[in-house]
Amino acid sequence: MIKEDVIICRCEDITLKDITDLLDEGYQTFEEIKRILRIGMGACQGSTCISLLQREISNYHNIPIEKVETPKVRPLMTGVKLKSISEAYKNES
Repeated sequence: MIKEDVIICRCEDITLKDITDLLDEGYQTFEEIKRILRIGMGACQGSTCISLLQREISNYHNIPIEKVETPKVRPLMTGVKLKSISEAYKNES
């Protein structure tokens, strides 16, 4: 397996190598890695990559996956309709 070819986060284009490089540098928690790589902060809000990163941290530190803290999730507050944006733009012109 070539770590550069294994995509962990499709939204932010994060590879397994990106993650293992940070773990090798001494970063230990999900939050630390998330803040550096933006993993879990893309359009899907971590629906796939959260569990993959937890597994990698668990394997790297040889701890049970239950001991790896889950990240803080900050979902979008509300959607915005394109019509609202268009109307606001027309009113400014």
